[in-house]
Amino acid sequence: MSDIPVIELVHPLPGFPDERRFTLVELDEDGVLCALRSLEDPELRFLVAPPGPFFPDYAPVVDDATVADLEISAVEDVVVLLVLTPGGSLQETTANLRAPLVLNTSTRRACQVILEDTALSVTTPLVA
Repeated sequence: MSDIPVIELVHPLPGFPDERRFTLVELDEDGVLCALRSLEDPELRFLVAPPGPFFPDYAPVVDDATVADLEISAVEDVVVLLVLTPGGSLQETTANLRAPLVLNTSTRRACQVILEDTALSVTTPLVA
């Protein structure tokens, strides 16, 4: 994962109706942990990570409306990020598998998608 200077949310995150412009900043050398930071409110940021290193079998299905909203034309342009809730340690940190962020790196448009799979948790431990 590399830094992305400007991301436009096509739908605001729940609870943050006025925040639509963010930047993605790497927090570690491996590019696994990133911060999604608001460009309008520097105090607002979310800890995010790609699912692969933690949940290799995670493969969310995105509906056609999201594909259209994000103007996705090639799967290679899509990055999925999980919103993390940091704990006191990595073992206490959880990931929201039910509502990932989907980002089109080509258009830099993104949104948080609420998946229909009720088996997915919003508080899945990041490591077992």
